[in-house]
Amino acid sequence: MARSPEDFLVALSRLPAGSKFFLLVGIALIAAIGSVAWMWGTTPEYRVLFSNMSDRDGASVVASLGQMNIPYKFAEGGGAILVPSGQVHETRLKLASQGLPKGSLVGFEIMETQKFGLTQFQEQVNYQRALEGELARSIQSLTAVQAARVHLAIPKASVFLREQQKPTASVLVSLHPGRNLERSQINGIVHLVSSSVPELSPRNVTVLDQLGSMLSTPNGELNLDPAQLAYVQQLEANVVKRIQEILEPIVGRTNVRAQVTADIDFSQGDMTSESYKPNQASGEGAIRTQQFSEAASTPLATAQGVPGPASNQPGAGAAAGPTSAGSGARRETAVNYELDRSVRHVRQPVGAVKRLSAAVVVNHKKSINGEGKTTLTPLQEETVTQITALVKEAMGFTQARGDSLNVANTPFNIETPEALPEIPFWQAADNIALAKEAGRTVVLGLVFLYLLMGVIRPLFRKIGDAASEISSERQVNAIAAPAGPTQVETQNNRLESVRELARQDPKVVANIVRNWVSKE
Repeated sequence: MARSPEDFLVALSRLPAGSKFFLLVGIALIAAIGSVAWMWGTTPEYRVLFSNMSDRDGASVVASLGQMNIPYKFAEGGGAILVPSGQVHETRLKLASQGLPKGSLVGFEIMETQKFGLTQFQEQVNYQRALEGELARSIQSLTAVQAARVHLAIPKASVFLREQQKPTASVLVSLHPGRNLERSQINGIVHLVSSSVPELSPRNVTVLDQLGSMLSTPNGELNLDPAQLAYVQQLEANVVKRIQEILEPIVGRTNVRAQVTADIDFSQGDMTSESYKPNQASGEGAIRTQQFSEAASTPLATAQGVPGPASNQPGAGAAAGPTSAGSGARRETAVNYELDRSVRHVRQPVGAVKRLSAAVVVNHKKSINGEGKTTLTPLQEETVTQITALVKEAMGFTQARGDSLNVANTPFNIETPEALPEIPFWQAADNIALAKEAGRTVVLGLVFLYLLMGVIRPLFRKIGDAASEISSERQVNAIAAPAGPTQVETQNNRLESVRELARQDPKVVANIVRNWVSKE
């Protein structure tokens, strides 16, 4: 049956005061729930932009965020600034271009705010603070360093040579979790600090980490070059890898363990030797120089006769008898041969292997018996001998060099690590967060449905029924009104309409009759 808006208004006005109150409260709650759901759906998730900042940096960052029209809020306690998750990285880049946050370190900008009337001591203190801050900023630029502090001990200058002291420095670095400084980086920090302070020796610079461990080299201590250490480790790893690659196809991937120790000679030097061998056999040597000399001579007459005064008189020789005459020849030869000389110049190689020591452990052979159990049996002697020979070839075993090799066949006692207890799905952090979000949505939905189906709908149904009764009552009253002279011919039609109404909605007719009776 058609119901006009006036019927609804009349029905609403006839409701009890309690029903009207519940209707208004239900409509207000439904509107509030819809608003909250819309706000949750449109409000972005906030994440940490920066945390643990100084008050000065926090004020600068907030001012920049306001200029860039980026929404922000503070975490509980004010320890962090939060921005929408989709703008975290972009905001950090924009603030970094502005030099924010600057950190609590004070650099040479402190010299820009100098006041008049400062004493020389105050100026020296400000300069030292600025220098420490600039050094700390430079050290923080390293990837592994999270924070750094530099302490300089600069003694006061003295005119007396005996009283002069050298400056010292201490550096405290806080490393990121899981990061370490290499030896070259530590040496770089030491030389950076020593080069920034006059007369500061690298030996007087101490570097500590956040755990209090000394990273710099103490005075007088010599460490092996990191490049040499890396070379030794790489050489040992390569030999171990060759041994494993040759044995794994035989005994299995998890059934062999190998360790190698290499003794490397990193000494450098040149050697020059010159040696002379004995002369070669006659006729085989190379002639260097050769000289020949030959001379002929005629000898004088020899004296004859009886020696004495008589023979020395003139004419005595002729009387002595006839003389004998003869001739002589001399030949000399000098030959110089080339010396058998050898000169040897040797440069010793750097990083030569002096000795290799290898230890190889091979697991027993695994087999499955008839009961399905795994048993371990030792390898045969022939197999162990074959493995030893293969390892020698793989490692480049040299007996003359003093290499050593030990191959042991023993069962492995590999303990299976205890499996960590699986976290129930209801205790997982992600699932808890998802459950909270879903629970919040479900609670809101249930409240919304309860208000809609349990409060609003019954009240509107009640109002609709009342409106229908009002409309039917109006029609019945119109039909049952006294008939005038012009309405006699339509009386039968109206009675028929009342009968049709009673057949369609007898409850309404019954209510109307009850109202008539109650009024009478």
